[in-house]
Parts: sequence; structure tokens; C-alpha cells
Amino acid sequence: MKNQTVLSGMRPTGLLHLGNYFGALENWIRLQNEYRCLFFVADWHALTTGYEDTSNFKDNITNMVIDWLSAGLDPEKCVIFLQSSIKEHAELHLLFSMIVPLPWLYRCPTYKDQISQLKDKNITTYGFLGYPCLQAADILIYKANYVPVGEDQLPHLELTREIARRFNYLYNKQLFPEPQPILTEAKLLPGTDGRKMSKSYNNAVLLTDSPEEIRKKVSTMITDPARIRKNDPGHPEVCTVFAFHKVFNKESVAEVESQCRKGAIGCVQCKKNLAEKMIEYLAPIYEKKQTLINKPGYVKEIIENGNKEARKIAKETMEEVRNTMKIDWLSDK
Repeated sequence: MKNQTVLSGMRPTGLLHLGNYFGALENWIRLQNEYRCLFFVADWHALTTGYEDTSNFKDNITNMVIDWLSAGLDPEKCVIFLQSSIKEHAELHLLFSMIVPLPWLYRCPTYKDQISQLKDKNITTYGFLGYPCLQAADILIYKANYVPVGEDQLPHLELTREIARRFNYLYNKQLFPEPQPILTEAKLLPGTDGRKMSKSYNNAVLLTDSPEEIRKKVSTMITDPARIRKNDPGHPEVCTVFAFHKVFNKESVAEVESQCRKGAIGCVQCKKNLAEKMIEYLAPIYEKKQTLINKPGYVKEIIENGNKEARKIAKETMEEVRNTMKIDWLSDK
């Protein structure tokens, strides 16, 4: 499958949490062994909602790439690059913006959701409305065959497919493939307070938390509110700690459930057991990060090498696009 291209990216919001890992990164690590993979830091996309405060922009990019590498992305197996370093993304975005009807953008589910959810931010901007055009450019400039997504992201990918179809129809050439989804079966982990895991809620367990930080965060996790005493029967289906046991302690999850329901183990001990399992599971990632944070030059080199590979592909595609649209005055084609 190495002749098939997979592309995906993440916005640089700093250190990754376990939701990011199990929701996307774990899948990327598997895919790099099966496909020709390109993974990019979506720094321009981060500006669509975070343009007012860019003080941590550079640090967030570095920290996220270090987390990628610590978790197992291998620059020998995939291309890791920075979106804003490949100016061809912006050019293709501009050209797509000329052909995409406005109603396509207004009907995008994320546009409506984010406008209502982020009322404290001024995101009624051209950049935010038009980000699906940039997203389509990110994917199509590499002629990606597949994009790993969750089910909630399928409408976004379908819009990219529509843009590819419209371009191919308008200019009478099958230049762009219609990228297909690789559905990601994400392991759902709540935050320590039971809500969706998010750094903005201050309830996230970070991918590279130290053993001490993991123990501290697990100790604060919300458990079954009906359990008042240690020997009260529990209801693991409503317990945040049990949700983590199902991911980090699979071999003993049936025993944990049985003990909880019988009141044979208290919540404090159950949390301690979980914390040690999580520390054991995440130890290789934490240890690798400790070496990488002392090698800023190495991380920069990986990104620069990835930029070269991505730029080579993007330049070739843009030459084809200009020739297909017959807007390259210098071309003889």
C-alpha cells in the first residue's frame, strides 16, 4: 500500500493529551507502516480560532512534534512537515476559493457548531468561513487517497471530495482523486472530571505526564457518586476510573468490574492500581520525550527535511493545476 497516500494533520495547541493520542495519533503510528504517510502541523488552521494570541505559537509547534516523535511517529517511515512552510497550500486555497460556492461553506457543520460554542471569540472572519477550502488544499495538493477521520469528520471530507469533483468538472481533467476516509475507532476516554477531555477544562491527562503527575491526576478522578463507603457496591459503567481501566488494564478489566460491583475494593485502591498501569503503559513515551526535549536541533531538522519532501510534491501539483486552469502565462502547455 506504499503507493497509496495518507494525509492528516493536527492544530498545534501544545502538549497532547490522551484523547489526542487514542483519537488520532495511535492510528497514525500504525498507518505509517502500511501507507505513504504525510503528517503536518496545521499552524494556519490554528489561526482560524486563535489569531488573537500567538504568543505560544512556536512553542506549541515544537511541543506537539516532540509528542508525535515520542509516541512513535518515525521520520524514516513518514513525512512530518509544517503547513505554513509549504506556500503552495495557500496558492491552491486561493484558487479553490474562486470556485467554491458560499452555501457549501455555510452548511459545514463545524462552522455552525463553533460559532455557537465559541461566542467569547470573534471568529466571524473570512478565514474561519473559508477554512474548508484550505483543508481541501491541504489534502488535494498531495493527491491523498485516504484521510484518517472519525465519523464526526466525514462531512468535512465529503466537502473536500465535492471540491475535487467541481475542479475536475470545470477544467475537464481528472486531476484530483476523491480522497476516501479511513475511519478511526477511537478509544473514548473522559477527562478526570467525567466531561470530555480537554486542556481548556483542566481535566486532561497529558500524553507525556510524569509518573508523579499521573498519580496526582488519577487520584482526583470522579468515581461512582453512589459509593459512600469502601464496601458499598459500585456501578463501574458510570465511573471515570473504570473507563481508563478498560484502556490501560485490559487483561484485568473483568476482575476490576467484579470487585467494584461486589464492593470488594475501595475507590482509593482502585485508583492506585490504575495509576501504576498507566505509568507502565506510558513509560516508553515519557522516557523518549526526556531525550528529545534536549535535542531541539534534531526536531527542527526533522521538520525541515519533511518540508523539503512535501514542497517537492506540492510544487509538481501546482504546476499541473496552473496548466489545467490555463492560467500559467509562462507555460507552453
